[in-house]
Amino acid sequence: MIDLKNLESSIVAIYNEHYLDVYRFLVCFSGNQNDAEDMTQEVFIRVLKSLHNFHNGNSIKTWIFSIAKHVAVDHYRKKKFASVFKDGFFKLLESNDNTPDEEFEISETKQIVHGAISKLKPNYRAVVILRGINEFSIKETSEILQCTESKVKVDYHRALKELKRKLNLDAEEVLINAK
Repeated sequence: MIDLKNLESSIVAIYNEHYLDVYRFLVCFSGNQNDAEDMTQEVFIRVLKSLHNFHNGNSIKTWIFSIAKHVAVDHYRKKKFASVFKDGFFKLLESNDNTPDEEFEISETKQIVHGAISKLKPNYRAVVILRGINEFSIKETSEILQCTESKVKVDYHRALKELKRKLNLDAEEVLINAK
């Protein structure tokens, strides 16, 4: 619930509650920390500018993620498809819990999966990130993507099928290149 009488504290509360989730979504979508930071800032600027249009009956979280999706798609349109996930954030993640061999294998797997996700069509990529990675419900995903729940189910099913096909092709390419 947005308290319009105490707008500044409401905005701070909204930002503090949703910043990290929006940032994670945008990092997954873009594969780049710097772009995700810029897009997150853009999301909250748009939230601030459009706050008077928000209807209190709706979920603020899905409304903010809907804006984040639009910001990500706008960003995607500005960049070439090939540059998305280049020098991705996930390559830079480190863990001290596994051996170097395990870390290498995990890193390779992440790179392959994120490479395959980056090759999906933007609407498939968005639904995979929202449903598969961020674990939004079908209803929340449909509100964010502004489509029907049936479309979310169909797109998610097709995106996973396409992702599986791409991963199998990528694995075959690795085997061919290894020979």
